[in-house]
Amino acid sequence: MPQQSCLEALRRKNPNIPFYDVFDPAFAPYGRIVQGYDWKEALDFMECTEIPAQGSVYLAKVPALMSLSVAEELRRGLYGEMPVQVGYCNGNNRQLNALEYHKCPEVDAAATDLILLLGDVRDIRGGSYPSSAVKAFYLPKGTACELYATTLHFAPCRVRREGFRCIVVLADGTNLPLESPHSIRNPEDRLLFLRNKWLIAHPESVQAQKSGAFPGISGENIAVISE
Repeated sequence: MPQQSCLEALRRKNPNIPFYDVFDPAFAPYGRIVQGYDWKEALDFMECTEIPAQGSVYLAKVPALMSLSVAEELRRGLYGEMPVQVGYCNGNNRQLNALEYHKCPEVDAAATDLILLLGDVRDIRGGSYPSSAVKAFYLPKGTACELYATTLHFAPCRVRREGFRCIVVLADGTNLPLESPHSIRNPEDRLLFLRNKWLIAHPESVQAQKSGAFPGISGENIAVISE
């Protein structure tokens, strides 16, 4: 399905969600399109990765992706010669469930069409965030975008029944376990979940409840209707 037709179909099926594509000016507060990098080898590799039937799987550092020239080019360029990790998130997710942020940019390269549910960390007040502030962005296959450090995001949502595949680039060490328990000195400390990962969950998310994530998202646990 052509990109514009796909976006229009998503808007018709989800009239309660503000829907855009990443080329729309509405994306500018959250990120930008990443240009000048050759993703072909990485996207070819992703074709062979499995998609779980339910939920999503995230692998932070995949040797086959780390060995590609695009990983070194991103390290030297977009990340200013800081160490990076290159992995992927694949799945069949259709709900918001939670939002996270990192204190570094995240690069997402779509190996299939997918949807990003995004918000702004500056709209969190006292550990609470309204899901009504979330916007949905269609990221077409073969497109890479940088999400700013102030952008709330989580696992993508699928566009088609077969699910989604997404390459994820982050500062090295992100999402590793914390070294030790942390004292709660302010509202943000309640959200620190993993290394360089602050997480705020919807109370209806069973997985988030089991993991101990802070249930600070109010309103509807947004569900995206696609195919």
